[in-house]
Amino acid sequence: MPEHDHAHDHQHGAEPSHDHGHAGHSHAPTVSAGNERAVLIGVLLTGGFMVAELIGGYLSGSLALIADAGHMLTDTVALFLAWLGFRLGRRPADARRSFGYSRLEVLAGLLNALALFALVGWIAYEAIQRFFSPEAVLAGPMFVVAILGLGVNLLVFAILSRADAEHVNIKGALLHVLGDLLGSVGAIAAAIIIWLTGWMPIDPILSVLVSLLILRSAWALLTRTFNILMEGAPDGVDIESLQADLGASIPGLAKAGHLHVWSLSSGQTMATLEIALAPNADPAAVSASVKNRLEHEHNIGHATVEIDWNGDTIRCPAAGAQPQ
Repeated sequence: MPEHDHAHDHQHGAEPSHDHGHAGHSHAPTVSAGNERAVLIGVLLTGGFMVAELIGGYLSGSLALIADAGHMLTDTVALFLAWLGFRLGRRPADARRSFGYSRLEVLAGLLNALALFALVGWIAYEAIQRFFSPEAVLAGPMFVVAILGLGVNLLVFAILSRADAEHVNIKGALLHVLGDLLGSVGAIAAAIIIWLTGWMPIDPILSVLVSLLILRSAWALLTRTFNILMEGAPDGVDIESLQADLGASIPGLAKAGHLHVWSLSSGQTMATLEIALAPNADPAAVSASVKNRLEHEHNIGHATVEIDWNGDTIRCPAAGAQPQ
C-alpha cells in the first residue's frame, strides 16, 4: 500500500498537507442502507435459484442449464462482493488496518475469478464429450427451470434498478444480471428446439456459448482485481491529463507532480501528489482546491497533498511515459 509520506530516492523538501478537507473523513464511499438491502435480496434470490437450476440441470441432463447455473454463480458472487463492499464500508479502521477491511472484497473477487476459469474448463470438457456421445435431455423440465430462471433474473434486475444504479457496485451487478438474462433466454430456446426437433447437440452448443459469457465475466473480474492489487491507475484515469487539468483549473497552483492514483477497492480511488505554489498563493486554499477538484471532477475521494516549498524538485512524467 502506498505510504502517505511517499518516500522517493531524492529529497522533496516538501511538507505534507494532512488536512483532507473533510470533517471526520472516511476512506469508504457513502453506504446506503437501501443499496445494501437491495443487493442482499439479490444475493439470496440469485444464489437460491442457482442451486435449484444446478439440481434441475442434473435431473434433466441439460449441460446448458448447468452452464447457466455457473453463470448465475458469477452473478451471485458479483452481488455478494457488492454487498460485502457496502458492509465492510461501515466497519471502522483500526490501528493495524488504517484503511479498514475493504480490500477483502478484492481478494474474494480474485479467488472467484480463478474458480470461474476452472468451471469454464469443466463445462468445455463436458460439452466436447457430449458432441461425441450425445445424452438425452428432458426438454420439459429444462424449459420449466429456464423460465423460472428468467423470472428470477427479471425480479433481481427490477430490485437493483430501484437502488442507486449509478453506484459502481450496483452498476456492475446490473451488468452481470443482464448477461444472465441472455443465458436464461438461450436455455429456453434450446429446450424448445429439443422438444420440437429432438436435436440434442443444441444443449452442449448452448453450454459453450454460455461458458463464453462466464469467461468474459471472469476475465474482466480477474483483470480488475489484479489491477487493484498491483495498485495500478483505475480505468479512465490518465495521469498526464489529470496533472494538466489541475494546473489549468487551480488558481495559485504552479505545478503538480509525483501524482500516483490507485484504488483501495471498488469505487474507492485514492491519490498522492506534490504541488508547487505560485508566488503569494495561499497554501491552505490551494491544497483544499486541489482536493476538491480531485473529488468532484475526477471521483478521487481521498488525496494526500504535499507542498514543495522550494518549487523546483517536482518532476512530471515525460510525455508518453507509463503512469507509476
